[in-house]
Amino acid sequence: MDKTTPPENIFKSYDIRGIYPFEINEQFAVSITRAIYKLISNQLSATAPLTIAVGRDMRLSSPAIYEAVSKTLVELGAKVIDLGIVSTPTFYFAVFKYGYDGGLQITASHNPKEYNGIKIVRKSPTGLVKIGKSTGMEDIKRMVTQKVDLPEVPGGVITKKEGIVHEEIENALRIAGQPKLNPFKVVADAANALGALYIEELFKSIPGKLIKMNFNLDGTFPVHQADPLQKETLVDLQRKVVEEKADLGLAPDGDGDRLFFIDEKGEIVPPSIITAIVARELLKKHKGATVLADIRYIMTPKKVVEELGGTLVITKVGHAFITEKLHETGGIFAGESSAHYFFKETGNAESQLPMILTVLKVMTEEHRRLSEVVESLRRSHESGEFNFRVKNARQIMEAIKKEFPEGEISELDGVSISFADWRLSLRSSNTEPLLRLNIEVDINGNVEEKKEKVMDLIKKHAVFDQV
Repeated sequence: MDKTTPPENIFKSYDIRGIYPFEINEQFAVSITRAIYKLISNQLSATAPLTIAVGRDMRLSSPAIYEAVSKTLVELGAKVIDLGIVSTPTFYFAVFKYGYDGGLQITASHNPKEYNGIKIVRKSPTGLVKIGKSTGMEDIKRMVTQKVDLPEVPGGVITKKEGIVHEEIENALRIAGQPKLNPFKVVADAANALGALYIEELFKSIPGKLIKMNFNLDGTFPVHQADPLQKETLVDLQRKVVEEKADLGLAPDGDGDRLFFIDEKGEIVPPSIITAIVARELLKKHKGATVLADIRYIMTPKKVVEELGGTLVITKVGHAFITEKLHETGGIFAGESSAHYFFKETGNAESQLPMILTVLKVMTEEHRRLSEVVESLRRSHESGEFNFRVKNARQIMEAIKKEFPEGEISELDGVSISFADWRLSLRSSNTEPLLRLNIEVDINGNVEEKKEKVMDLIKKHAVFDQV
């Protein structure tokens, strides 16, 4: 491999991501940016130079990659909109709100400090299109590998765009119905990452007290990794919520496109229940609308949505796939089990501000603590995700299908098997060499019993990877 060609493994199902400077760096960013520009131009059938927004996170390598990306775009004749350091939801909002042709967000999301990457979107008549495996990532990889080049075009320019977070908050307040909120006490652990930007700005516009933890942007993540899926990163926040007698806690991830909620007892609220809370509120305004949830946990959202006359559509796991499915279905909202939440009114992309506002609105209007709201909507129990490092994931999935022949089988994403009172989801990770298991049972079921049964069957058929 020469010094201008990045490794193919950085082109992921949802975005571009690798270790800096070995897998992604300023040099590689030039050929990647050219390929992205050509792809967007081709997909839009553009004959004139494009307008491309560029945002970035707080990682130490992001300024250098930004410089390479923006310089390359200018050389191609693009009008570059410099968004500065912004969360990924703010980046999505800007591209959608202003109708830019496309956008590049320089971030590695929740990955450790040595990583960086690029998330890519373009405009479409029905919202944003995220560039992933099924929407152009393979073409970008091919063009980079084959060194497809573009001529330089005069007229490129960089323009700074400021004040976007404030506009994003105004839009979120509109989505949430301009709620009149009680003055809640909220603790937020931003993990020294981008969620700090929109959470701090939000509390300038609503009543209440914000107690900040790790709000200074620091790309070395000095306290803990910005990944709330790792439950150990939530321990300090959970403790602080209880100590402060706060009403809830918030835990965004590294680029702010995921958000976990902690109730007043310090318990982690399942994202599927947060999905149900917001879906219920939206369905009150949008009768009979479609809501989406990913394949891992569907029982609670499905029952709540159907109780209100809506339709629940099940999707593959992955934010790019979910945005794509929102386009196809015309759905108004989607919730993913990893705490990505998507709104039609933000271009089918993630937006966490309406989530916060809607949860606070429900607590205000129902005069309930968050734990009480959660229990009122709980329709199932969930196992949590279990990962197996195996060499024969496909064979295991086939074996599990044979173990449960009486179940309803779906192969939308891996294998899921459903019964009247419980279901399992078994799928290979899109980002790691792992087989992932999720189990849920109805409100009267025993999730531990089902979990042990399925895990024993997986172990029976598994060839474990010892690496």
